Amino acid sequence: MEISINGDTYLVDSDPSELLVWVLRDELGLTGTKYGCGIGLCGSCTVHVDGVATRACITPLVAVADKEVRTVEGLAETEGGLHPVQQAFLEFQVPQCSWCMSGQMMTAAAFLSRNPDPSDEEITEAMTRNYCRCGCYARIKVAIARAAQLTRELP
Repeated sequence: MEISINGDTYLVDSDPSELLVWVLRDELGLTGTKYGCGIGLCGSCTVHVDGVATRACITPLVAVADKEVRTVEGLAETEGGLHPVQQAFLEFQVPQCSWCMSGQMMTAAAFLSRNPDPSDEEITEAMTRNYCRCGCYARIKVAIARAAQLTRELP
């Protein structure tokens, strides 16, 4: 099956029912997408499918046929610069253990693409389904607000 990931086309030899997280990690070596709960609750496996934040641990490979998948490895801007979310997460030193951070960033990036000028309450609501066992929620929220500002300042 052919799938498009981060702008590249891959021919994968997995069963169509194989979960996307395992194809990304085990077959393609894109290990930025983390496995957390395995039931779509924690958010550590979040990727974009046609721009929508999607849980890779419950998404079968067949569901992404003819769609564009973006992982954290493909989040950076094409000119080599960081995505505003990545830049802000580094600026505010958000990660502690970092296990959930790729999912946090992917959820935040999808959210900001729909709402580039969110309120604090909207940020909190958008991120409620992404868990951080280290409790970095305050830094995550501040970083997303900063990423929104950076996004609005882009030419």
